[in-house]
Amino acid sequence: MEQRLVPVLLSLVSVLTASAQNQEKPHTLNRAQRSFTVVEATIPEMQAAMRAGQVTSRELVLQYLTRIALYEDKLHAVITVNPNALKEAETLDRERARGRMRGPLHGIPIALKDNIQTTNMPTTGGALAFDGFVPPYEATLTTNLRRAGAVIIAKTSMTELANWVAGAPTPMPGNYNAIAGYGMNPYDPRRDPREASDGRPALGAGGSSSGVGTAANFWAANVGTETSGSILNPANQNMLAAIKPTVGRISRRGVIPITADQDTPGPLAKTVTDAAILLGAMEGAAPDPNDAATSACKRPPNHDYRPFLKANGLRGARIGIPRAFYYDEVVPPDTLFPSGGLKPEQKIVMAEAVEILKKLGAKIVDPADIASIISPDSQANLLLWNYCSGDQNGKGKDENCSTVFKYGMKRDFNNWLRSLGPTAPVKSLTDLRQFNLAHQAAGAIKYGQSQLDISDEMDVDADRARYEADRAKDIVLAGTHGIDAALKENHLDALVFPGATGAAIAAKPGYPTVIVPFGRIPNEPTPPFPDGFDAKPAPFGVSFTGTACSEPRLIELAYAFEHATKRRMAPPSFP
Repeated sequence: MEQRLVPVLLSLVSVLTASAQNQEKPHTLNRAQRSFTVVEATIPEMQAAMRAGQVTSRELVLQYLTRIALYEDKLHAVITVNPNALKEAETLDRERARGRMRGPLHGIPIALKDNIQTTNMPTTGGALAFDGFVPPYEATLTTNLRRAGAVIIAKTSMTELANWVAGAPTPMPGNYNAIAGYGMNPYDPRRDPREASDGRPALGAGGSSSGVGTAANFWAANVGTETSGSILNPANQNMLAAIKPTVGRISRRGVIPITADQDTPGPLAKTVTDAAILLGAMEGAAPDPNDAATSACKRPPNHDYRPFLKANGLRGARIGIPRAFYYDEVVPPDTLFPSGGLKPEQKIVMAEAVEILKKLGAKIVDPADIASIISPDSQANLLLWNYCSGDQNGKGKDENCSTVFKYGMKRDFNNWLRSLGPTAPVKSLTDLRQFNLAHQAAGAIKYGQSQLDISDEMDVDADRARYEADRAKDIVLAGTHGIDAALKENHLDALVFPGATGAAIAAKPGYPTVIVPFGRIPNEPTPPFPDGFDAKPAPFGVSFTGTACSEPRLIELAYAFEHATKRRMAPPSFP
């Protein structure tokens, strides 16, 4: 809904006008101080500038708000701007002047995916039924970020309900929702010019956790959520670093769910350093009593991941290359046609990455194939076991797929609605589906709601045994006989995947991944763009994946790779 830009931009005008009218002398910066720019500035650089009196948190917020006002109409990165962001920054500036520092994010503007609850802004999930809804409590991670000193400047656009609304026959495109429309990629912010296009971007913005605003310097970093790819894909597509944590390391309390089996929040940023700082702040000092999974991983001292930022972190590391399917195509058992594999340009990028890893002192184990990917047994082959999706996998048509997503959505979404009490705009998944049908003319379900439909037909009690069996199979194929077996058999510190291609296998057992910006590849869709359309190249990252709770080691490896390569480039159209 493009008209959503009007209230976003009007709210910005209101905030900026009030800022000009209420400016106090203590916040006025001289010419030298105003020379500090937020464009591509890292969190440590901003902190150093604030310590030196070169800039204030208020000025950082003002610069970011100005950039949102300039470029939001081209990118659609925002659902809501915090109308009190400047006031919150001023409070943090006064605390800093008195010598009080809340934490590593003191005064740093951060955005949240709009499925993460805030009580001073709406939380919509991009769904029309929740437009304007302000929840009765804030997410635990929101509280942790505020305690660390963050200014929550905005709520980002996202794929509606984290992309569990519409599957086949008309799947919803990534970064589309009924409230804000299509999110655009800052590395090519044009519409798809092909004749059959419906207005979606020419270069996809990735998964449902919009990295658009971070890439375009609308804020320092943002928090996304992932069930399967929704942190790693947007990081890959927007040339960002990101950490998809072990499920449970970050509390899910106050986050609109798909399934607690795989849901996790995580940071997207311009550097591994920024992502590591944000991860520690999100995790907080202690487990969340409202999310039992937060006791699964041991916290580092002071919940601080910065000690793992080591330039020599790859020296002596054993890195595995899961060549089958992820690099080279394979023919799954009992099938005729090959699956997976990289395109020639992607192979060139990854070959260079592997050579760099060797030069940095890593021992490369190639191949380090994943047993469940190359298994000749069709019942034990992960490539033949996907999650049930779309109308072709409804009840009675779901014998050969995992029901974990559609069962989890019925169970966990209804539980989340109950946690909202009487303020909930709808009371059940059934209510939401009925609302959507009644508001089709307003754009509630442009692509239908086949995912919601197949979820709502699940019976949480009667289908529990089937769900538990499917969940166990997910963990065996992706974890025990998947990532864990590859790591153990080859004595590896991590597996390296091209781009975000390892997201799905790591998501099933809830394992962590750190992605780093690295290369660029041609944007060549099928069918092709029309003659004369100069498609810009797509970013392409390198991912480090490990077993549960291995974030500290993955951060070491990813930081060392990033430190040696420094391949991130700002989007040229948004100086």
